[in-house]
Parts: sequence; C-alpha cells; structure tokens
Amino acid sequence: MGNEKEKPKRGIYLLPNLFTTAALFAGFYSIVSAMRGNFDIAAIAIFVAMILDTLDGRVARMTNTQTAFGAQYDSLSDMVAFGIAPALVIYSWSLANLGKLGWLAAFLYVAGAALRLARFNTQANDADKRYFQGMPSPAGAGVLAGTVWIGASYEIHGLLVAIPVGVITVCMAAFMVSTIRYHSFKKIDFKGKVPFVVLIIPVLMLVGIAIDPPQTLFAIFFLYALSGPVMTLWHLRKIKRRHKIP
Repeated sequence: MGNEKEKPKRGIYLLPNLFTTAALFAGFYSIVSAMRGNFDIAAIAIFVAMILDTLDGRVARMTNTQTAFGAQYDSLSDMVAFGIAPALVIYSWSLANLGKLGWLAAFLYVAGAALRLARFNTQANDADKRYFQGMPSPAGAGVLAGTVWIGASYEIHGLLVAIPVGVITVCMAAFMVSTIRYHSFKKIDFKGKVPFVVLIIPVLMLVGIAIDPPQTLFAIFFLYALSGPVMTLWHLRKIKRRHKIP
C-alpha cells in the first residue's frame, strides 16, 4: 500500500469561484430585472458583474488558485453576464420595437460575444498580453448597459431611439468578432513612477462616476470601443507614411 501513488485531491478553490458565481448571479439578476421593467437596476447589475469578474481573476492570481475549471467557469459566467444579459436587457428596453430586426440585432450581439470568448480561450496562451484581439465582451456590455441606464434615468422611451440603439448593438457585435487590437492594460506597471498628470485621469473618471454614473460609464466604454478602430487606422497611416505609399 505504501508504494501506491497518491491520487490528486479532487475539488475546486472556493474563493475565486465565489466571485465568479457572484458575477453569474448579477448577470442573471439583470435579466430578471429587465423582465420586470426595472431597466436601471438591470443595467447596474451588469456593471456589478464587471467588478466581480475583475476580482475573481485577480484573487485567483494573488492566491495562486488558477485552474482550468476556474477559467472555463469564468467564460460561462461571462457569456451570461456580458453576452446574454446585455442583449436581453437592451432588447426588452428598445429593440423589441423593431420586430424581427430587433431580435436579430440582439442575437448578433450574443453570437459575437460567444465567438469572442471562444477565440480568447483558444488563443489565450499564444496572444500578446498587451492587446486583445477584438473588443472584449465586458466593454460591449458596458456600452449597451450604459445606453439602457441613460435611457431609464432620463425616462427615454426605447421606441424613440430603437434604430440608433440597433446600430450600436450590431457595431458592438462586429467589434467583438473583428481582429482589431484593443489595449488590455495588463502590462501597466502600477509600482513604477508615472508623470503626475497621469493620476488626474482616474481621478476625473471617479468624479464623473460620482456625479453622473450612467453618462460617465457609457462614455468610458464607448470611447474604449472606438479606441480600437482609431488605433488601427493610425497604425495603418503610420505604415503608409513609412513606406511612402500614396
């Protein structure tokens, strides 16, 4: 008996998976709130899910409890919180007024999020950690949730903005499945020294969120969504100038 190899203990790490479960719950609660017509609460729940999703990864790295199970569970949670939930919330609030075009736009977003997460999982070990290929699904969810939150806060009927909301939804889906690069901010050295002016940016963001959360959060995620195409066009223009392409 003493020569037998010890079998590895089966089980999962509790702490990081608790945060993942909480993010999954927030995404599900967002859907339930939208079904009840509480669109502002539904949008807030998606942003809460983002915070929890950020924490579960950081907790796993800090406690050295990263596992394949945790990675797969996190992706499934992301699919609900940042794929299905924002699509159903924005459909219930506005896109339902467009009939078939509305639910097709919502489905395109769900499919884009699923494809984005699948591609990320298969390329996680080979990709450049400084950039994401395609816009990450939480950013797309932030744009949609911010749109709904603004509309609910100012009592804007979804019918009045159904067409531009549909365009935004389809654009977010396209950005997620594209090959456009987006900064991941994973290589930022928080321990290093930076110019004093850099500290002003997060301070202004916090002040804006405190004064007007829906508009500020929408602006942050919308600008991030645009940063990928803008950065790509700037890079292509730089290459053309370098090679003197007319």
